[in-house]
Amino acid sequence: MKKLTFANMAEACKGTLCNYREEEDIEVSGVVLDSRKVEKNFLFIATKGERVDGHDFILSSMEKGAAGALCERPVEGMTGPYILVKDSFQALKDIAEYYRKQLSVKVVGVTGSVGKTSTKEMIASVLSVRYDVLKTEGNYNNETGLPLTVLRLRDHHEIAVLEMGISDFGEMRRLSKIARPDVCVLTNIGQCHLENLKSREGILRAKTEVFEYMNPEGTVCLNGDDDMLFTVKEVHGRPPLRFGQKENSQVYADGIVDQGLFGSRAVIHLEGTAFDVVIPLPGKHMIYNALAAACVGSLFGLSNREIAEGIGKVKPLGGRSHILRLADKVVIDDCYNANPVSMRAALDLLSTADTRKVAVLGDMFELGADTEALHEGVGGYAVTKGIDVIVCIGTLARKIYDGALEAAGKPEKRILYFRTKQEFLAKAPEIVKKGDTLLIKASHGMAFEELVKELEKKKPEEA
Repeated sequence: MKKLTFANMAEACKGTLCNYREEEDIEVSGVVLDSRKVEKNFLFIATKGERVDGHDFILSSMEKGAAGALCERPVEGMTGPYILVKDSFQALKDIAEYYRKQLSVKVVGVTGSVGKTSTKEMIASVLSVRYDVLKTEGNYNNETGLPLTVLRLRDHHEIAVLEMGISDFGEMRRLSKIARPDVCVLTNIGQCHLENLKSREGILRAKTEVFEYMNPEGTVCLNGDDDMLFTVKEVHGRPPLRFGQKENSQVYADGIVDQGLFGSRAVIHLEGTAFDVVIPLPGKHMIYNALAAACVGSLFGLSNREIAEGIGKVKPLGGRSHILRLADKVVIDDCYNANPVSMRAALDLLSTADTRKVAVLGDMFELGADTEALHEGVGGYAVTKGIDVIVCIGTLARKIYDGALEAAGKPEKRILYFRTKQEFLAKAPEIVKKGDTLLIKASHGMAFEELVKELEKKKPEEA
């Protein structure tokens, strides 16, 4: 890895070199926090977690071939080099920032309240038609995951598409300082992380911290239909590019044909041209993701044909509007995360099914003072969308249940509440019928992926 020697890393993170011999210094070939992922000549960074202390695995990592370690306390019996620091997590960020500065790779930073991951996937799919692309994997979008992703970059990569997620002020500034994006994409400003950010205005302020360390000659791509993002008139003295479904955006879509669970078709207008696209992922929000990808693709010189090809090749991710077509039912696995905006979008998608529709909804976290009202609003919305069965699971989801009952105007057997997932699963064979389409959605902390796995096993009753 370019210039990632022990001497350079120690200088970057202001650490102390121990057991160091200058003549034996090498460039490490990888950086990991998990000792199980150590390979030859890797740097193992020892961190102390709630349950596991990485310092206990330093010597075993050396036995696996690690070049050395970075840690917060001296290591007895260590013969190889190590870097002693006050804070291993901060050192990780410092080293990633230093490494990013050594690379000529272009970086696309993707953030927003909803749709970051699917937009990142769409952009990476488009850019991969022509370029060697590295993208954020899994949930590696925070102050630990993003630097680890940056440290996965190699000389052959031409573009990195980095998802950037936050929950408080200052975090995006720190992420931007590491990533140094050349292109910034903001999907929308919704209602999430209100516990810390308080309001949509606060969310906008926190998200737009990404501009502070971006390439001043770079480009910002914003959702032109988002009222909060529309207030951003210029960044570093330049107007942003806007994408949306209105003609006042430079990149916009019309001729939209909703194909329900099978995605949609649209015509994208870009720089005076128009071309057809097939968006294979379901949901109206995927049109915005495709537009963002078209916007970025055009910045990197892709043709309309290449952009359409990349959009058409995008693959679904588990937990994010992933359609599971089982033998006896269809499951919309959207359980990775949830907030009021994404809940409504998921219910919109479920409402397009031409079968009996079952929504299994759980708690939404980090919504701040309006938590109860926001949950009630989701319940009421589910009723207005004509969902046949509304199942609410969890402590906060009791308010989804209350909101649904209030919207229905009377007690209804189709609106159900369960305190735990286990209580629901015990009754699931009676609730779920053969041929149903089910939506499974809640905040990630509810672990609703367990429901998806169990529902795959359970055989529904005949309707």
